[in-house]
Amino acid sequence: MKILVQECLKASVIIDGKTVGNIDRGEVIFVGFTQSDTCELVDKMISKLLKLRIFPDENNKTNLNLSQINGQLLVVSQFTLYADLSEGNRPSFANALSSEKSVVLYNRFVESLKKYVPNLQTGVFGADMKVCLVNDGPFTIILDSKEIYHE
Repeated sequence: MKILVQECLKASVIIDGKTVGNIDRGEVIFVGFTQSDTCELVDKMISKLLKLRIFPDENNKTNLNLSQINGQLLVVSQFTLYADLSEGNRPSFANALSSEKSVVLYNRFVESLKKYVPNLQTGVFGADMKVCLVNDGPFTIILDSKEIYHE
């Protein structure tokens, strides 16, 4: 499982000209899944994500997490996090979990996060989305379950 976290001042998702998700200060979360991912791993990654201290405190040190700043989340599914370019210039997505299996993990990810983040917005799984964001910093982090949990 990979999660790309971008600290933002505001962000939105537009599908067919209609805004389906919109947040102010917080994090835009792009999430992708691979074959070895499980519901248990989703829960562990949520715990790690919620504890991330990436927001500045009064001394401008990254000491605060999302809940401490009353931040918002915008979650977007993104299988392209598993792009493989090891053999040429056209990406292979063979390492990405199938759409049918990914949607189950994605839904668990979103529903579990809603328990902790009252203002959570999402894109639409599998849709062609236009994601607009004002990245603050810019501050971007990649959480890769294989690196964090040494699977």
